[in-house]
Amino acid sequence: MVRWLTSSLQRKLSVVVTASMIVPLLALGLFAFLFASRITEEKTKLSGMDTLKQVEANLRYMLQDAENLSIFLIGERDIQQYLSRNEDHELDRIDILGRMTNLAASKKYIANIAIYPGRFDAALSTATWYEADGERMFNPSLPSGHADKRWTGVYPVRNYAGIQNVITLIRPIRSIHDYRPIGWLAISLDEKIITKGWPALGLGQGEGRLELIGNTGDILSSMDKSRLGLHVSDLEPGLITRIQKGHSGTTTYGEEEFKRTVLYYAEEMTGWTLVGTVPYEQYKSENSYILILTAVAVALSALISGGLIWFTVRRVTRPLLLLNRHLSRIDPKRPLPLFRAESDDEIGKLGESYNLLGAHIELLKEEIIRGEARKKEADLRVLQAQINPHFLYNTLSSIHWIALMSKENRIADMVEGLSDFLRISLNKGQDYCPVAQEIAHIQHYVRVQSIRFPDQFVLHYIVDPALEQRMMLKLLLQPLVENAMIHGIQKAGRQGTITIMIQKDSVAERMNILVLDDGAGMAPDKLQQLQASLVPADESGMLPSGSHSEGKQKGKQLEHSWSDGGYGLRNVNERLLLYYGTDALLEVNSREGGGTRISFSIPILEESP
Repeated sequence: MVRWLTSSLQRKLSVVVTASMIVPLLALGLFAFLFASRITEEKTKLSGMDTLKQVEANLRYMLQDAENLSIFLIGERDIQQYLSRNEDHELDRIDILGRMTNLAASKKYIANIAIYPGRFDAALSTATWYEADGERMFNPSLPSGHADKRWTGVYPVRNYAGIQNVITLIRPIRSIHDYRPIGWLAISLDEKIITKGWPALGLGQGEGRLELIGNTGDILSSMDKSRLGLHVSDLEPGLITRIQKGHSGTTTYGEEEFKRTVLYYAEEMTGWTLVGTVPYEQYKSENSYILILTAVAVALSALISGGLIWFTVRRVTRPLLLLNRHLSRIDPKRPLPLFRAESDDEIGKLGESYNLLGAHIELLKEEIIRGEARKKEADLRVLQAQINPHFLYNTLSSIHWIALMSKENRIADMVEGLSDFLRISLNKGQDYCPVAQEIAHIQHYVRVQSIRFPDQFVLHYIVDPALEQRMMLKLLLQPLVENAMIHGIQKAGRQGTITIMIQKDSVAERMNILVLDDGAGMAPDKLQQLQASLVPADESGMLPSGSHSEGKQKGKQLEHSWSDGGYGLRNVNERLLLYYGTDALLEVNSREGGGTRISFSIPILEESP
């Protein structure tokens, strides 16, 4: 293990970097995480309880004020006299209603003050509330018998401005003379006013939620109005059991992303409970101080580690500087100076490679000289190869005219098609041609073959007009059509159909090309052998799409070999590989007696690469 480590400069540097950077950063990260989690949670709980205390103080003030106001109205002399009668007196009712209205208007959180006589039906109310049909005033549900005062749950009422949620204090009005019940007093608090200042308190940096829960578990007031009147157990099962009634404290509710800190504070007058919830995700946003502390610690650690690495690398790279000096003083006319290696790591091996470099330079010089000679010879062969097809093309033109003069129209037509076929094949030495020219090349080929094999096949073309002027590698379709004609149609022993389809890919900027025949097809074993032969033997050594310089040279070599040995699927497949990469390789599917389907996909090119 030690030898394996010391024999590699890369491994030694990796160990140093890992030890000097990762270990301290992980320690700091763990420290920051634990510290931030504890401090932030405790801070949120403390500030949240302070918020609940403040809300409870404001709520207690409203409740106490409503309680005092109710005591004042119950003992008021005019109200006692009015309710002690057996019938309504309009002037007294108007006078009492006016004073009640003034009291209600002086306190924004009082939505309504109402008195319901026990001996006659003439309710006094400072607000006009209606049923849903809007025909009569709505009265809250009054207790029966001699029940004492109570607070109702939250309920909606309708007034001229729309729906209003209220909480009502209902208490009996008894005669001050004989303590007999003579009516009921109802003081309603506006739930919206109760929660008016809650969002500004910023519980949990504004992400928390405050609610007022009654003695039965119903939500009396909430920042989320859609939860009003609902039972806590229906919304958050099990939460009500975690809250100790009549006490204050904190608890945790939920799991994973729904985990929350729940703070509760008891209201002494009514026994209601103020509940605040803060999502655990909020703690992450409150870690600014810890994040700054962590950033400083990480920065210092990075600086120290950077200095250590710089010092270490400088010590181990001094031999590289010496080697660089040797390389900078190279004289092309002289051998490279020798480098003395003093270690077995990468630097020592690099020195040995440098010494081998000097020995190879002379060999490379000789290879270059020989390569230049071979290049000139290859240029001469290419020139000769270009001359021969042109000579053949000119000879075919002469035969065509002789056939016309002799009125041998079939021979003339066949020679003309072959001449046009050869002319397009030459393509002025270019490797790429428009799609329309490739289709014309197929048409000339079919023209010759239809004379040779009359009434044996029909060719259909389905070509997207938008692709006709796009460029593609030449001589790709003719071998496929020839394969379909010879190995598909002729073997079937009947007239067949060959279809050529060139369409644009709806997703990528590529054209999909399909050659389909209804000939004899292939047996499964032969199809499997053919598909295996089309897979490159070593995909790691294949050219990527776009390596056209080397692809052109190899493609031309393949064309010359094809002209000697005939076109075939394997040759087309190799040309696609050389010029377009592995995404363009042929896909062959066939069914014995059901025809053959050959397809491939190539990029859409505006012009030749």
